[in-house]
Amino acid sequence: MSRRYTLIAGAATIALILSGLWWFASRPVETGNSAPASNAQPTDGILAVDARRAAQMGIRLMPATAAADAALATIPAMIEPPANARVAVAATFPGTVLRTLVVEGDSVRRGQPLAIIASRDVLTIGADLSRANARRGVAEANAARLSLLSREGIIAGARADEANAIAAEARADVSEKSRILAMVGGHGASGSYTLTAPIAGRVTSASIQTGNPVDGTTAPYVIDATDRYEVVGQLPERLIGQVRPGMSVRLLPNLTGRIVAVGTAIDPATRSAGLKAEIPAGPGVVAGRATSIVIVGPAPAGAVSVPDTAVTMIDGKPVVFVTARGGFAVRAVTGGSGSDGRTVLLSGIRPGEQVVVSGTSALKALATAQ
Repeated sequence: MSRRYTLIAGAATIALILSGLWWFASRPVETGNSAPASNAQPTDGILAVDARRAAQMGIRLMPATAAADAALATIPAMIEPPANARVAVAATFPGTVLRTLVVEGDSVRRGQPLAIIASRDVLTIGADLSRANARRGVAEANAARLSLLSREGIIAGARADEANAIAAEARADVSEKSRILAMVGGHGASGSYTLTAPIAGRVTSASIQTGNPVDGTTAPYVIDATDRYEVVGQLPERLIGQVRPGMSVRLLPNLTGRIVAVGTAIDPATRSAGLKAEIPAGPGVVAGRATSIVIVGPAPAGAVSVPDTAVTMIDGKPVVFVTARGGFAVRAVTGGSGSDGRTVLLSGIRPGEQVVVSGTSALKALATAQ
């Protein structure tokens, strides 16, 4: 009986052992790397990121474009009004102000009336013009009559010639007085003339009031041109010979000007030469303000332009992420200069390649983690 129980117990033990072995064999093995592999693991030098993950990372692409020009240097400069940019408008003849048409701070166009002034001199010129016109009429009629008599042989030709000379003198007198009145905007009948703006700009001084006297030695108005300015800077010695008149300069955010003069003498103290450029009027362009300008020259062959946000640093070197099959590749580049939110790259990227301009920080974190 005991032998029978022994056999039954042995069979039960074997069954339990077999069951345990089967349970351990069918149980999944857990390891420290049991989590699913990320779709951003590098494969053959590529950061494998699918479209769904790229959208989650905020990745946005733009094509690299061939660079036509490149920034050579950024130099400090001072904004100045150009020569002949400030004009004093003087009263041509003494008189009394009848009416003022603009005030200080007004913008004016060239030829725009500024004030009307009554002047005895203009009245006198108007009277002289009337008398000169009358003399011209008489002289021309007399010259025509004597010329006819001379052609018929009734009088000597010298008398006709003398009459023609007197008529020509009368016409010249009329022309001179008419020209004087036209130059000052005068009206002989009313004895008044009009001050006009010789240039377009802004009235920066208006020392004139209705009823006040003016004379020919004062300037009731001062006008500053506001459509153009000059920037004067110091060109570093290393760029002398590379920078020439006619090249472009940029004044941020979006003003473009032209270099008009480059000095050839080097200042021993600053090791630089003078540079002068013309720029148009724009926001923030004020005479006397310190600024900086970007000197622009032709870009080297093969250079491309990309947004500033496309370039990042890994291990202290500039890189750009470009699209590749299965994800994105890290491309080492040779950085150039930049301006207006774009960077010129001298090597590493070809025109037309799609570069990452948004989401670069996320790709950088994946690249540096490997």
